[in-house]
Amino acid sequence: MSAYPRSFSHIGLSVPDLDKAVKFYTKVMGFYLIMSATEVAEDDSAIGRMCTDVLGAGWKKLRIAHLATSDRIGIELFEFEGNYAPDNNLDYRRHGTFHFCIQDPDVEGLTEKIVAAGGKQRMPVREYFPGEKPYRMVYVEDPFGNVFEIYSHSYELTYSSGAYQEEGAV
Repeated sequence: MSAYPRSFSHIGLSVPDLDKAVKFYTKVMGFYLIMSATEVAEDDSAIGRMCTDVLGAGWKKLRIAHLATSDRIGIELFEFEGNYAPDNNLDYRRHGTFHFCIQDPDVEGLTEKIVAAGGKQRMPVREYFPGEKPYRMVYVEDPFGNVFEIYSHSYELTYSSGAYQEEGAV
């Protein structure tokens, strides 16, 4: 049996205000809204049973919206009853997801839009390979405390050897 890479389908984000999050992720980030905000109840419906399987009994209700990036990656936004912001939005020592990454050639421009919409810039924009490759990155936070990174170039180009060479270079 040979190993092969699988494609990435979606990521789920918990937010305190689904309507504001949909507005942020569509207007600022440019994602497509593919399913408007929907309420899901803890009941015997198929989706109600699926949520209970994952969340356990007693979750009562939630709201969810589905968005997509230009390269077909899904963004599920969840508003859970009684949700709260963690003390540290970047608890990097905790096991589990600690960030996701969005690609935009205008790292600085997107960062400015995020900050203007109530998000945070967590660091200065940095070059990955100063003087070698024109690849930039920055960590930011959405207005709801979700930390993510912005890359100027694709992941595989950023980390592959020889992915960027001046014309005529050997």
